[in-house]
Amino acid sequence: MKKWFNTNYHYIVPEWSKVKPHLTNTRLLDLYIEAKEVVGDKAKPVITGPITYVALSSEVSDFTSAVKKLLPLYKQVFNELAAAGATYIQVDEPIFVTDEGAGLLEAAKYVYSYFAKEVPEVKIIFQTYFEALIDAETLSELPVAAFGLDFVHGFDENLQAVENGLFENKEVFAGVVDGRNIWANDFVKTSELLKKLQDKVGNLVIQPSCSLLHVPVTTKNENELELVLKNGLAFADEKLEELVLLAQHLDGKESDSYKQHLANFDALQAADFRNVSLENLDNVPTQRVNYKVRRKVQEAKLGLPTLPTTTIGSFPQSPEVRRTRLAWKRGDISDTEYEDFIKSEIARWIKIQEDLDLDVLVHGEFERVDMVEFFGQKLAGFTTTKLGWVQSYGSRAVKPPIIYGDVKHIQPLSVKEVVYAQSLTDRPVKGMLTGPITITNWSFERSDISRADLFNQIGLAIKDEIKLLEDAGIAIIQVDEAALREGLPLRKAKQQAYLDDAVHAFRIATSSVKDETQIHTHMCYSKFNEIIDSIRDLDADVISIETSRSHGDVIQSFETAVYPLGIGLGVYDIHSPRVPTKEEVIANIERPLRQLSVEQFWVNPDCGLKTRREPETVAALKVLVEATKEVRAKYRK
Repeated sequence: MKKWFNTNYHYIVPEWSKVKPHLTNTRLLDLYIEAKEVVGDKAKPVITGPITYVALSSEVSDFTSAVKKLLPLYKQVFNELAAAGATYIQVDEPIFVTDEGAGLLEAAKYVYSYFAKEVPEVKIIFQTYFEALIDAETLSELPVAAFGLDFVHGFDENLQAVENGLFENKEVFAGVVDGRNIWANDFVKTSELLKKLQDKVGNLVIQPSCSLLHVPVTTKNENELELVLKNGLAFADEKLEELVLLAQHLDGKESDSYKQHLANFDALQAADFRNVSLENLDNVPTQRVNYKVRRKVQEAKLGLPTLPTTTIGSFPQSPEVRRTRLAWKRGDISDTEYEDFIKSEIARWIKIQEDLDLDVLVHGEFERVDMVEFFGQKLAGFTTTKLGWVQSYGSRAVKPPIIYGDVKHIQPLSVKEVVYAQSLTDRPVKGMLTGPITITNWSFERSDISRADLFNQIGLAIKDEIKLLEDAGIAIIQVDEAALREGLPLRKAKQQAYLDDAVHAFRIATSSVKDETQIHTHMCYSKFNEIIDSIRDLDADVISIETSRSHGDVIQSFETAVYPLGIGLGVYDIHSPRVPTKEEVIANIERPLRQLSVEQFWVNPDCGLKTRREPETVAALKVLVEATKEVRAKYRK
């Protein structure tokens, strides 16, 4: 699986090796017929376009050949949909908002000329989202009936293309309501935009900026939210209502609902929890002493062996853990009973880790549902919803917190559990925190301030928590940035500014610690060769990285670039219940040691172990420790 562009939604990567594409079912046709029974001719089938499909696939040896193999299949699907009554078919081609799309323009001309010739009765909507068209002048000439453009995330360039007259003879499906965030639409601003568009295109249709699967279903049941906040939100149902009101207003009808929306929007903007307040950042350190100096102090304090072993943070959340948490939330057990249960799980897993002979331990994160919502429940400026679930993949959903106001540290976030764990062992226990970039990227963020300001606000809050952990005697503190790359803008020209802001916020959070305090961070699978300089600039003493799903790409990144700090490349895949063999783990330790020094290398699993079962977790960690000891012995000789 990979992330769908720069969202938190996942897709399964198609693999082309030794495969002949063919249709296996009529699912899209069946869904269209089902939808048509409800809404009639308004139903619009949606399919990922052939160019985007192949571009996001793996093991494609000949791009053009792969696309051509798909075209007869698309033709068959389009003909079946047309026979069932489909007038418009939305063909999603978001690859054409990326830099990669610039090299696929000839493919686009070929594909859509083929469709125009072979299925002329079908009106194709060439749909893009998440950014502006990479080459509007060329793409606007495609022989399609309509273009779907994102006027939220690609506002400036897409508007310029329209004002330049590129779509004056085309229908434009204008994405003017944000499909990725949950704030009510600014009707005044959007109405002005729609009037501009209406004068410059052949026919105007208004729609969300992208699929609404990225937001929850409805605000109707969120009765615990402050009223001014609830009225300023728009989940999927409310966004559809917004589209109706905007269309009516464009036609000269201004209903009471439209006026109420304006009042609700203004009330949220005026709320006193939205006054940006950042302490003077000039006085906040963002530079630690040289890593070589820190490393000597940390080695003397921690006394860790060569190739230290650790885990990423979480341990299996058993059915008993989930049942107990649910009972506590329902009020069936008291706070004290719940805290005692969490302490018992922490103690049990500290003992397990000691018995396994791991070098650096973790408390297991049994008190946390996930690595972002937990912090959202404890920081000022955040709130959480009751039913704000969003699909991540398949049947898995997440419930992102909402950042609605200024973020501040107002209470300890994790100190109690980590300090308790440390009291049970002489081995170092890592404090476990989520970093400012990941918290932002996995939340519904404010849209009224810059991302840089938001990163910095959260960075300051995490800095305060790190200080509490450090003062409590915690010598190793991990600040996870699992989603650092996920938030990377799709266009290379915009990426460095984001990375600079991200690095700055991370260093705000982590640079005030003593030299002897070791800062770790963790990242999930990414194309690290693209951002290796920024990873180095984080200046974390140790970074651990998910490696197994990259098919060697991540390891190669660090084999071809100088990386002077501590690093742990995951030595087994935690996404599978399979227990690795000792030989496999040894090989996964030794390969990076061809380039990285044994003094800088850490041994750890790929990611947290929350979703695994206890027996396979213990068995895999046992293999990890045994393999590490065998490799250590080689380096002692």
